[in-house]
Amino acid sequence: MSKTIHFTKMHGAGNDYIYVNTLLYNIPDPSAASIAWSKPHTGIGSDGLVLIGKPKDKEKADYSMRIFNADGSEAMMCGNASRCIAKYLYEKGITDKTTIRLETLSGVKILSLHLKAGKVESVTVDMLEPAFDVKEQYTGQMPEELNSIKALADHVLRTEEGSPKSLFVSMGNPHYVIFVDDVENMDITTLGKLLEREKVFPQRCNIEFAQPVGQGKLRTRVWERGSGITMACGTGACATAVAAAKLGVSGRHSVIAMDGGDLDITWNPSDNHVYMTGPAAFAFEGEIDLPEQE
Repeated sequence: MSKTIHFTKMHGAGNDYIYVNTLLYNIPDPSAASIAWSKPHTGIGSDGLVLIGKPKDKEKADYSMRIFNADGSEAMMCGNASRCIAKYLYEKGITDKTTIRLETLSGVKILSLHLKAGKVESVTVDMLEPAFDVKEQYTGQMPEELNSIKALADHVLRTEEGSPKSLFVSMGNPHYVIFVDDVENMDITTLGKLLEREKVFPQRCNIEFAQPVGQGKLRTRVWERGSGITMACGTGACATAVAAAKLGVSGRHSVIAMDGGDLDITWNPSDNHVYMTGPAAFAFEGEIDLPEQE
């Protein structure tokens, strides 16, 4: 087994991951690799590690995706990573399909590639239907007083004017979206750390802070479980758009402005699916050794 792995660094709206083609390379301990390689000074530096591989069911999917956060924990889904995989597969000549079925831990996602001059300019991902009941996503005893989980924002962000609007949304992974008046001056680190690990979330939670900044546009900052502050989060953008529509903050189409760029989100009333469109980009490639096995 080769101990030297070829990797590709990519990002979707600034949400950067290390991509490895496991059709060619075996990563025996992806959690350890993600921790070591994600470090900015002694590794490659990233929000985590993404493995591209064969699907378990070739009848339902063309390829598979596994995602490991910078702390080594495995994520169920990443919208930005799925767009990057579409660009990777097409531009490296692994497939010539412009519609790709991608197997993830939260189901098979359909990736629609938009080409310009033979290159993938953007990708639309069918993120399937959102869910709203935190109890449907987790096992274990939920504290009765937190069944709606709105007590989180009530407790942490209470102001003289009252509590901000907030909502739990699952996009195959858990998100808690909070609408605030001044997102730029929020202490995202303190609040993100606190809310991510609230006892109501047995498996932790991604936290989005959002502010309406124009007709159909929402400025959003993200605290991702296992990675901390990130430049963007595709599932978080979808959750934000859905929460905005559900709470009457915006309509069913929103532009989500994150630190790394904008994502276009539509919650389609005809099939109840959420469609995310955004860019994907290569950063650089290289080789790195597998972490030493203990």
